[in-house]
Amino acid sequence: MKGTELSSFNQRPRRQNVARSATIALLGLAGLLWWGNNYKHINEGHNVNPLDGIPGSGFSWHQIVPSPSIEYHDCFDGFQCARLEAPMDYNRADGQGRRVAVALTRLPAKVSVTDPRYGGAVLINPGGPGGSGVMQVLVAGRDLQMIVDAEENPDTTENTTQAKYFDVIGFDPRGVNNTTPGFSCFPDLSSQVTWELQMEADGMLGSSESSFMRHWQRAQALNQGCSLNLATPPAGEDEALGSHVNTVPVARDMLEITERHAEWREKQGQIQQALYDRTHGHDPEQHIINHTRWHRNHEKLLYWGRSYGTVLGTTFATMYPDRISRMVLDGVVDVDKYFTGIGPNPIRDADAIFDKFSLYCDEVGPESCPLYTSGGPTSIKEAFLTLDERVHNASIPVMASSTHGPEVITWTDIHNLLRVALYQPIFAFPLFAQYLAQLSNGDGSAMVDFKQGNHRSSCPSNQCQMTGPWSTACRDPGENESYATAAILCSDAEYMGDVDEGGFREYWDGLKGDSRMLGDYWAHIRMSCVGWKARAKWKIPGPFAATTSNPLLLISNTLDPVTPLYGAEKMSQNFPGSVVLRQDSEGHTSGASPSLCIARGIRRYFQTGELPDKDVFCEADLKPLLGSITVEMIEKEEGGMTGGERVLMQAMMNEVRRLRRGPL
Repeated sequence: MKGTELSSFNQRPRRQNVARSATIALLGLAGLLWWGNNYKHINEGHNVNPLDGIPGSGFSWHQIVPSPSIEYHDCFDGFQCARLEAPMDYNRADGQGRRVAVALTRLPAKVSVTDPRYGGAVLINPGGPGGSGVMQVLVAGRDLQMIVDAEENPDTTENTTQAKYFDVIGFDPRGVNNTTPGFSCFPDLSSQVTWELQMEADGMLGSSESSFMRHWQRAQALNQGCSLNLATPPAGEDEALGSHVNTVPVARDMLEITERHAEWREKQGQIQQALYDRTHGHDPEQHIINHTRWHRNHEKLLYWGRSYGTVLGTTFATMYPDRISRMVLDGVVDVDKYFTGIGPNPIRDADAIFDKFSLYCDEVGPESCPLYTSGGPTSIKEAFLTLDERVHNASIPVMASSTHGPEVITWTDIHNLLRVALYQPIFAFPLFAQYLAQLSNGDGSAMVDFKQGNHRSSCPSNQCQMTGPWSTACRDPGENESYATAAILCSDAEYMGDVDEGGFREYWDGLKGDSRMLGDYWAHIRMSCVGWKARAKWKIPGPFAATTSNPLLLISNTLDPVTPLYGAEKMSQNFPGSVVLRQDSEGHTSGASPSLCIARGIRRYFQTGELPDKDVFCEADLKPLLGSITVEMIEKEEGGMTGGERVLMQAMMNEVRRLRRGPL
């Protein structure tokens, strides 16, 4: 059945073009590191500091001393931060060795931890691998909290009700951003930016006859040196970071965070119980202490992971099946394919999403889709392919203007934009149509703004100049995510690096056979692992399957460019009792397209543990290019949507705006 069981609202007829201007006005591009979403801002096509606009962004992680217990400190105006010290090697028998300091940021619940309505802390992961959970909670935490929390305002309800309100905690996995020790593949940011600009100039795989040779040589230069550095312990130590950044120890870190947050919760309860007893007299039942008690070695995880975050979630569920309270896996990765390479390529539905672009473009016509060509969807697709071939053979020069310098638009630039459009059609389909229509008429200015807006400054700081190359002062922890991706992925999936030129070309051909639109781009994932030397010390063999203490909720779009529906259906079979909630939409994860039906399903699951029926099928409330009545109702606050629905829809629309990453 359709999504009526979760939201009768989705059955209303859709009106076209209502949201066209709102869609174009969205301020985010979307994408992934590899299998995931990253949270950064874009301002009219130009990168800004990801902490700009967040009050209190002058906070420094160095102000916090790592601790084996969680000690929260106020940070970023309204958030709390901690650095949780954990063993680098959990299996070391002597309990000694190096330590990691996991960076955590907590958005406090709308009620205190001593309130009976406090539901616990939901850990989140945006994907990647290598995505920053700290950034995710700072940028999107309030909207995620809005979805999982009860609809009622806690100030207007009794604290004896069944409504639940949650903390949201984002953390940076090992090797990522603010978690230490960190690493860099470059002696300073200037070297890194220069390298990346050279890669851009060389072009994507498939951009020229020499592209493979150039990328293969670059892989040898970058991957071997970076991985050898990661695989080498520092002077005086016997443990290398590169052996302990893979998914398995991060799943164990999640268990540690869950336990230590419960320890902190118990301490808060003891403090409040003592205050209550002094103020009101001794409570013989010790209600507050009993409510906040730490159940040592039995605390259960609440988790919401997207894309690669589902790899992290299924790994945790396999290792600790009795330690799960709630787990939402959104945009589900086939973990067998991820860890072993066995199974269908994940990009097999990507071309179908482009076909949807042609279909929607034909439906709305030239006013809303500048790339429109008469003759139906097939003609629109052929028009794109003709332009694509033309630019492949001869790049387009663009003169300098008041907003950008001189530039050359290449086939690689088009495919970077295409990749963004396949990941986040709501926002990027209109831009894709606009930019390419202009390009087909010889005007590449908009494409230049898009391209140059993703470049960044490489000026070394004064501290870097004083301390010299490879020093901590020369590293920007927010600039290593792509390389953290390789460190995690290549140690998770060793087979990806163990390939020669002939084997890689065969693999690449298979990808292009599955997806003309995304095959070349996706091949770069494996290229990032070629020659990787670091090896994970702690791995589990699988199968990745278990009967969990509470069932999992899996979510999938009907068309996802890199985590197709079959991945969710397959993984659901591995975890008995789990349910796949399907959303009729295109793009990467349910965050690519807002659906009240999906949001209500997630909220009900976190509030009560109730799963939707197996045959529930949710409609999206906003379609690329077509628009929907829901946006108009949000803006005008009328039309039959309740106040709670408007708030929920706004939270999801904010997610659409924020999920982005420019071209890698």
